[in-house]
Amino acid sequence: MWPTLVANKIFKKRLGSSNFIADYPSYKEPLLGIVDIDQNSKTILNDHKDSHKYKVFVSTWNVGGIAPDEDLNIDDLLETCNNSCDIYILGYCQNYFRFQEIVPLKASNVLGSENNEISMKWNSIIREALNKKITHQRDKDAKKQELKNNFPNKKENPAKCCDAPHDFQCIISKQMVGLFISVWIRRDLCPFIRHPSVSCVGCGIMGCLGNKGSISVRFQLHETSFCFVCSHLASGGREGDEKHRNSNVAEIFSRTSFPRGPLLDLPRTILDHDHVILLGDLNYRISLPEETTRLLVEKRDWDSLLENDQLIMELMSGNMLRGWHEGAIKFAPTYKYCPNSDIYYGCCYHGKKAEKRRAPAWCDRIVWCGEGLKQLQYTRIESKLSDHRPVKAMFIAEVRVLPELMKNLQSLFLSERYEQIKTPFEVSTTEDFVNRKRSSFRL
Repeated sequence: MWPTLVANKIFKKRLGSSNFIADYPSYKEPLLGIVDIDQNSKTILNDHKDSHKYKVFVSTWNVGGIAPDEDLNIDDLLETCNNSCDIYILGYCQNYFRFQEIVPLKASNVLGSENNEISMKWNSIIREALNKKITHQRDKDAKKQELKNNFPNKKENPAKCCDAPHDFQCIISKQMVGLFISVWIRRDLCPFIRHPSVSCVGCGIMGCLGNKGSISVRFQLHETSFCFVCSHLASGGREGDEKHRNSNVAEIFSRTSFPRGPLLDLPRTILDHDHVILLGDLNYRISLPEETTRLLVEKRDWDSLLENDQLIMELMSGNMLRGWHEGAIKFAPTYKYCPNSDIYYGCCYHGKKAEKRRAPAWCDRIVWCGEGLKQLQYTRIESKLSDHRPVKAMFIAEVRVLPELMKNLQSLFLSERYEQIKTPFEVSTTEDFVNRKRSSFRL
């Protein structure tokens, strides 16, 4: 198996776009493809589009190859009790959140077949955190019903009533060596997700292996396309190392490719999508002497540090990311910390180890491009699991909707007809599904 895997990586052979894990395998090849409308119908309907706004949560976290405990609590990261969103992107260099380096970077992990055991643990933790309120709400509902039965005449205070929380389903989960991304959607939105797909690009050893690179995921919600690029770029704090990172970005943009779909009308490249978000351990550093950087960090002089931040300079005047957007950074650098500590690495070591000191930097970032995205939040979380601090952002995304089509789809997915259509897809393998000619249903 190894020679084949290594050859595929060296010759940059792209894995199948449906080679990912999801709660419903039938979503890999778009189930809603059965109701794709032709070009003439699209031309007519384009003039009658409405728009909805959805809350999108994105987080990136370099967990440094540390396997999570089953009882790891990520409630503070997701804030599901305070701010429930419609879409969650979790990346371990990850988001999605992006969990970079979720496995130790050994030769067997970089060259060999991928072990999904750790990513399955993360998905289990995410599922429990996102759907925790469901169980609590059911208990509340049971107690409420019991009170109502015992005291039928007692009036309930509407102000104390809360809406039932949403159930979340994983529509895409993909790992490439130390990169992992997981995409979760409210269950009631799943019927409107089409064309989910993944594209992996390795930029690491020999310029092709997956210890550095990206996992890009895309899907269409109603009539708007989303693309999330979970990346781990070249490391290094020496002068000129930022050029390697810029080169990685160029490689990712040029080599990432998605299927065009049955009508050849779907976006193929990253920048062809309506909403694009890049997240991960982008590894950009601060172009100042180390001692100056540490002094400014102690003074919490973020403005002076950010004036010399390599990513901000690239966003403003660079070649690859010029015109992209990033929210205001009002938090401390996220890298590099001593284990289980709030002390930056290098401050607590002397002698020979001082040579390995790394100046603090905002390595973990979330940037975006495209119209119709508005950032509501951009901050870090104080978890000491690794030498990085996780970063999260929240967006409002405008999504185009075809009103009549939406109503018809809702009726379809709540009908017996949908159950009759759905069953054959669920029992078929992905390969059978791809090779079988799809029939077309008109609503």
